[in-house]
Amino acid sequence: MAFLIRTIDLTADGREIIRDRAVEDDTITIGRGADNDIHLPDLAVEQYHARIDQLDFRKLRVEAAGTLGFHLDGRVTKSGQIDPHEGAELGFGSYRLVLSQDGPGPPTITISQAENAAPSSDDLAGFSLAGTLPGKRASAWLALTAILAAFLAVPIYSHLTRPAASTTADAPHSKGAVVMDASWSTGSLSQAHHALEDNCEACHAEPFQSVQDTTCLTCHEDIADHADKPRQLTGRGPMSTGDALQWAVAEQFGKEGPGSCTTCHTEHEGAGRMEPAAQQFCADCHDTMDTRLTDTKLVNAADFGTSHPQLQAAVFTAPGQTRPVRVPLSGKPKEYSGLIFPHDIHLQRSGGVAKMASRLGTKEGYGSSLVCADCHTPTADEVGFLPVNMEEDCESCHSLVYDKVGTTFRTLQHGDVEQMRADLAALDRAPRSSANNGMLRGRQRPGEYSRGGLYYQNFGPPVRSLVAVNRAMAKDGVCGECHIPTTTNGKPDVMPVNLRDHFLINGRFDHEPHKQEKCATCHKADSSKASADLLLPPLATCRTCHMGESDTKADVPSGCAMCHAYHPKGKGDQSEIKAAPLAQGPTGPNLPKRQKQGINQFLAMLGRKSE
Repeated sequence: MAFLIRTIDLTADGREIIRDRAVEDDTITIGRGADNDIHLPDLAVEQYHARIDQLDFRKLRVEAAGTLGFHLDGRVTKSGQIDPHEGAELGFGSYRLVLSQDGPGPPTITISQAENAAPSSDDLAGFSLAGTLPGKRASAWLALTAILAAFLAVPIYSHLTRPAASTTADAPHSKGAVVMDASWSTGSLSQAHHALEDNCEACHAEPFQSVQDTTCLTCHEDIADHADKPRQLTGRGPMSTGDALQWAVAEQFGKEGPGSCTTCHTEHEGAGRMEPAAQQFCADCHDTMDTRLTDTKLVNAADFGTSHPQLQAAVFTAPGQTRPVRVPLSGKPKEYSGLIFPHDIHLQRSGGVAKMASRLGTKEGYGSSLVCADCHTPTADEVGFLPVNMEEDCESCHSLVYDKVGTTFRTLQHGDVEQMRADLAALDRAPRSSANNGMLRGRQRPGEYSRGGLYYQNFGPPVRSLVAVNRAMAKDGVCGECHIPTTTNGKPDVMPVNLRDHFLINGRFDHEPHKQEKCATCHKADSSKASADLLLPPLATCRTCHMGESDTKADVPSGCAMCHAYHPKGKGDQSEIKAAPLAQGPTGPNLPKRQKQGINQFLAMLGRKSE
């Protein structure tokens, strides 16, 4: 069975356009939904309004599918039967469906839309607002006037009539005044300037003028500029025509030229941390700087992953230096620290050092062998590490305790050579017995203090004190284990120790985000046989994780501001740096934990316990 559906549409000049299509089915659906066989786009028609079923050759049944009925030959119904040979007319909203059938052919459904079906504007005139409201032009002018009054005139009036406010963060103006000009704010202030949220005049000293550098410097008075303004402009190079035009317009509204504070630091972009400058901001000058600043010592840099010079560390490279020199970290860089310290021996998993750590045990904070954390202690903020201290970090194994008199331990004072000379000059090597609290002299057990003993220290033979001093300061003496012997004014001495607390002059490094990495990932200490090895990673090691800011495939896309600060904090390492003296440790009862461990070792050697 089939239906022939004929659609009649009218053109603008009244001509009819007739389209026929056949539907091979026993059922025809009618409704506003586009998936119906007969689609009637009229709001008066339901989505699925009705259906026509072909019962036999002479009968069609029409039934409503929803809650609304339809017109059948002028009457409203929800169901009816039709003989297509006799013909019938169905009405759905503004549409008329005429059913007919000629001879043995399929039933024909002719669809047309009634003329003047849509209501005219005259019919709705009673419900229109056109007669009540003013015209479009008058409404536009009224809206413009209201906007200017609310967002320009009222804020200006409140600004001119309120009392002058202090330009400090702790003196906000009246709350009512804030409400009057709050519409001028483009957003919340950053966390650093949050205290100025209700004190616009603290930064905007003059109305309708950009924030000036002099205003910023009233608070940030100690901050240094990146470089002299003329040199900055020369290094940046000429601006494009578009940039020059934009700056010309901005300067007419009081904005200072390139290099001003607001060039980099933009406010009212939301609460939270003020975002650092983008990488391209730095690359605009530093990419081809050598072509404009021919006297610069800086190497061009534009992207950490593809265009960045080798990292350089400021270190002492020879004895007697008063200022560090910068050495590239490629290859095998060397430094002079004044110490003799092989990292590889201390980090071996077997051998004498590992046995010493194992003997001290976990109760003293050691494992089966030494690890980096046994000697290197992070700072409180975990950015860097505290200086290695003899009493705190070394004396567990390298004990300087040499005697006990009563309840008093005799310990060489580390870091004070004159005091050590005085102690060794008065050295009494005669052994004491355990009787009478160690005060009576007696015979010494063989091997207790001999070479090869558990805690033997070579302070020299028990004869003249001068010889003892010379032996302690000798290459194979107790001091010579870690220090380089020398003479000062004819007296035994050691070379000054130069331990750097930071190496990067123009950059910074934070250990805290890297603490999930092993130390050996960047510092090859386990294979270092000499203290002269500068155990800092080269650029290639950093690039295993860090690449340029625009490299989305990198583990850590890194812009310039991640390591570099725009504003220098003073001369720092550029000024004269003197060699660091040996640090003096605490004395008396306030001994560090590891110095006490050294004392316990000394007592264990004597077969006693600490009081």
